[in-house]
Amino acid sequence: MVKHGAIAEEIVQEVFMKIWTKKGLYKRDKGKLSSWILTVTRNTSIDAMRKKKETTYTLEERDALESDQVATEDIVEWKEEGEKLRSAVKTLNNEQQEIITLFYFNGLSQREIAEQCNIPLGTVKGRIRLALKHLKQSLNREKRGSNDETRSV
Repeated sequence: MVKHGAIAEEIVQEVFMKIWTKKGLYKRDKGKLSSWILTVTRNTSIDAMRKKKETTYTLEERDALESDQVATEDIVEWKEEGEKLRSAVKTLNNEQQEIITLFYFNGLSQREIAEQCNIPLGTVKGRIRLALKHLKQSLNREKRGSNDETRSV
């Protein structure tokens, strides 16, 4: 979401601190731990993006951010995973694609999406939930397919 390795690393650090210091906020009866961690991460990323919009960097700082050293293997892996995700998103119907793009890639809140798309908030929530279910199924099929190809080689 933030498109800068250094900022992403700061977000990960901040997320771990939040999880450690606010672990009492997690309620098992409200959902899975992984979902709670994902939500904390997403919200922290959105906060960072909003701060980034307000921040102006000097040329030296900008160049330092852009020249973060990342292993070539990591870049290739991220691109492959990103392509798999983009392919899976394309399998969704148009309404779900739009909601997922606005929510996860553009960082809009569910309420902002409802206002922008002029649909009820409950509809936004339902489409996100259904889209995530379809994405999970699609990615699991993709994973099983690649495992089958690996075994047959």
